[in-house]
Amino acid sequence: MTDILLLEDDELFAFTLVDFLEDIGEFHIEHISDGKEFFEKVYNNRYDIYLLDVNVPNINGLEVLKEVRSCGDETPAIYLTSFKDKETLTQGFTNGADDFLTKPFDMDELVLRINSIVKRIKKHTCATIDNVSIDFEIKSITKDTQDLKVGLKVIDLIELFYQHNHSVVTKEMIINKLWSNISLLRSIIALPMPRLLASHQNTWFG
Repeated sequence: MTDILLLEDDELFAFTLVDFLEDIGEFHIEHISDGKEFFEKVYNNRYDIYLLDVNVPNINGLEVLKEVRSCGDETPAIYLTSFKDKETLTQGFTNGADDFLTKPFDMDELVLRINSIVKRIKKHTCATIDNVSIDFEIKSITKDTQDLKVGLKVIDLIELFYQHNHSVVTKEMIINKLWSNISLLRSIIALPMPRLLASHQNTWFG
């Protein structure tokens, strides 16, 4: 099941889109109509794809995506908008959009684009390094086919490093990946890297 967060203030269009996608049986969609509410959703939940309108109340869709990208959130995003000008298109892609569809659009085309992104994501859900295998989707690590008892947060952290191999992983990116409860951060983020990561970081991440 693909989890989608839809930011759209046109209630009729949103209802039609949600109904169409959920009838397919492969998608679960949460719909919100306000840019501020978007931040509340992504703070407490994880999604596979964002579908974003541009002209929404309080914080527009362009600024919404710019903000979450600055926090290290790389969830794929498709803009669904009536804007056709080059400036909006450029700003959207600059802020981190993966795709654009101009309203009105063919719903089947949207499904094709979503599935293409999902397929691309799934190519990166597993990693094998020497005799260590990591499945990020089911949150498991095996060494020589033996399951290692590793905490989910450790696996999430490994996934973050793996996705950003040869680039800097900031504290903000770690916070966004691992924790939704900000009250835990001060006591946790200062802790040293778990021994599992420390002992294997050179092997796994070069």
